[in-house]
Amino acid sequence: MPVYFESAEQPSEQDLADLEKIYADAPHWLLAPYANAAALTEHGLNQSTLVTARFNSRLLGAALLDKQADRWLLSHLCVRELTRNRGVARRLVEEATRLAGEAGLILQVVIPNDQLELVQLAKKKSLVIATHA
Repeated sequence: MPVYFESAEQPSEQDLADLEKIYADAPHWLLAPYANAAALTEHGLNQSTLVTARFNSRLLGAALLDKQADRWLLSHLCVRELTRNRGVARRLVEEATRLAGEAGLILQVVIPNDQLELVQLAKKKSLVIATHA
């Protein structure tokens, strides 16, 4: 499944609808500190940090990618429930890691400490977990 990594800069109406679907069933902790999915998406678009995974012209996943001077932080990663467990999140993480490496920096993933299962998964995948966002 060719999934394409994109920076969401000028989303179409369909892209915005897809983003709404992606975050519709996200757990509350994933959206924090944003009040809701719309606020998260708006922030990502305003700050130019929203990245997406596209397949067959539809968005299947999204995250925030904060390109700081000393590291890149990937947070709020979510994949549409219908397409989970098909490599979409892996593709987003791999491409963000590659691009950070090209910039001479490392990618760190932001995971709340109380999400032990995700912390363990990130460690198993050899991802660097951010200590402070």
